Amino acid sequence: MLKGQRHLQLLAEPKKIVITTHHKPDGDALGSSLGLYHWLKSKGHSVEVVLSSDFPTFLDWMPGREDVIIYPHAAEEAARLLAEAAIIFCLDYSALSRTNILEPLIVNAPGDKWMIDHHLDPEDFASLRYWDSNAAATAQLIYTFISEVYEDKDAITAEIATCLYAGIMTDTGSFRFRSTTSAVHHIIASLIEAGARNWEIHEQIYNSSTENRLKFLGYCLLNCLEVIPAYNTAIFSVSKEDLQKFEVTTGDTEGLVNYALSVKGIRLAALFIDRTELIKLSLRSIGDIPCNEICKKYFNGGGHLNASGGSSSEELSQVVNKFKSILPEYKEILTK
Repeated sequence: MLKGQRHLQLLAEPKKIVITTHHKPDGDALGSSLGLYHWLKSKGHSVEVVLSSDFPTFLDWMPGREDVIIYPHAAEEAARLLAEAAIIFCLDYSALSRTNILEPLIVNAPGDKWMIDHHLDPEDFASLRYWDSNAAATAQLIYTFISEVYEDKDAITAEIATCLYAGIMTDTGSFRFRSTTSAVHHIIASLIEAGARNWEIHEQIYNSSTENRLKFLGYCLLNCLEVIPAYNTAIFSVSKEDLQKFEVTTGDTEGLVNYALSVKGIRLAALFIDRTELIKLSLRSIGDIPCNEICKKYFNGGGHLNASGGSSSEELSQVVNKFKSILPEYKEILTK
């Protein structure tokens, strides 16, 4: 759905543009941001990507990463750029609160806000909104924004294709989630034709773990995994002491919840991490088990049907027990 189509003409002339995405960006957030960044730059715009935090080291190789401005490291510059921008792209988030410390700067910035996103229940803060909850990734929407909305498919370079491929690949679990439609595969084929070296992208993202991360994963599998057969559910509960012991950095917990979902017979997986200020929750499921409903109803969060997140200010053990206490409510769908 494209809302505010009349605003599209604003890109006809060079503009000052800032691209933002959610706090702690994942592969889709960074891939869609850098893919759009390269395209806008090629059209003569003055473009900056401004983030509220760092991101996983396995994304450090992405083309354009060296130009990214991380707010805590360059607060004055980031604030100035947002205040001066004619257009602020809001990628891969449907609520401004997801930008964390950047939220007040974006809210108060005079420039047009353009949202491109695939999450449910978008807030009405953008003058232009290109949104589709059925899209597999925001990077998929950046592809169609360039190739269909602006009819500029030929402008997709190898750099753009690489960023968008990485975004779609990571948000589809390497093309294994149910969101991976035939349309997604057609887009991926086009990105490979445009120069995305798929084998290298997979290598960079999935074969770049540190020794500490592998030891941390092994520790979690041995000590933090709990299977609840009565509800076909498995959980990881990770304490702040565990994080400190293995010197866990941004991205080291990425994908951990999927190990719980990989246990035979498991239909719902949960990861609880004590981040000191909050307990962070990630849910994954198969079939029609509504991760988004559980997160929204009980854990101040939301997301997609089969992949959602939330948080709580309670103690780790309390949050885990609360999650277990709601499983009977979903027993029928978990055990069918």
